Amino acid sequence: GNPYFTTDTAASLRALEIHAEAVLKATNVDGVYDSDPRKNPNAVMLPEVSYMEAISQNLGIMDLTAFTMCMENNLPIVVFNIAVHGNITRAALGDRIGTLVHAEATEGQKA
Repeated sequence: GNPYFTTDTAASLRALEIHAEAVLKATNVDGVYDSDPRKNPNAVMLPEVSYMEAISQNLGIMDLTAFTMCMENNLPIVVFNIAVHGNITRAALGDRIGTLVHAEATEGQKA
């Protein structure tokens, strides 16, 4: 524990220090939704979202310090449900689960 550091900020900092491929954010929902699924039964889970979309839609994925750190260093974030058996292993192995938060593709990267 560091004062003024959330667990998200600490995880993002450590991920950058060890040159991780992504930050794995285990949470109590299946991924990132367009609105709070506990309050809105019609909330839609987003399989992927760019950093800028997350900011413009105020999705609140992480605290702003952690999120900005990931965005500025192009470190993807995988948000997934920790309560689903096997999800930690699946996330660590790189399986597509939950929501992938990433940089927007540039013209040269679009398929």
